[in-house]
Amino acid sequence: MIRLCTVVMAVWSALAVLSAHAVIETYEFSSPELQERYQSLSAELRCPKCQNQNIADSNAPIAQDLRRLLYEQLEKGSSDQEILDYMVARYGEFVRYRPSFDSATAALWLAPIVLLLGGFGLLILTVRRRSGAVALDSLSASEKDQLRSLVDAAEKEV
Repeated sequence: MIRLCTVVMAVWSALAVLSAHAVIETYEFSSPELQERYQSLSAELRCPKCQNQNIADSNAPIAQDLRRLLYEQLEKGSSDQEILDYMVARYGEFVRYRPSFDSATAALWLAPIVLLLGGFGLLILTVRRRSGAVALDSLSASEKDQLRSLVDAAEKEV
């Protein structure tokens, strides 16, 4: 029993050490405003290697390079838009979590709206068809007989 507890504790300790491997970088910013902009921009830029992480959370070497580059550009006095434009020019629109709206990304921005409108249209058609079926139930027996005779006559002609 003591061996089992020792093994479990050793495995748990090893796993705890692995999870402690986080992104820790310390940059000395010339102002707190630059540090806030750095945090904001690093959360908005996607790591080109990891693809599902922003550069703030990624440990990939390219993300480290992008964070260093971001720091340098902020300290040089570049605006947020200039930094984003530079990153997009170098790595493509993919590097942004929120790409700009242009002809290349129009489908990305408009697809949710089109799908939502299409879903509402389908819902309206379904409701109208069902309301038509309900109206058929409200017909009297003589009206139903007339309708059957009209349908039968139409089927004979076809």
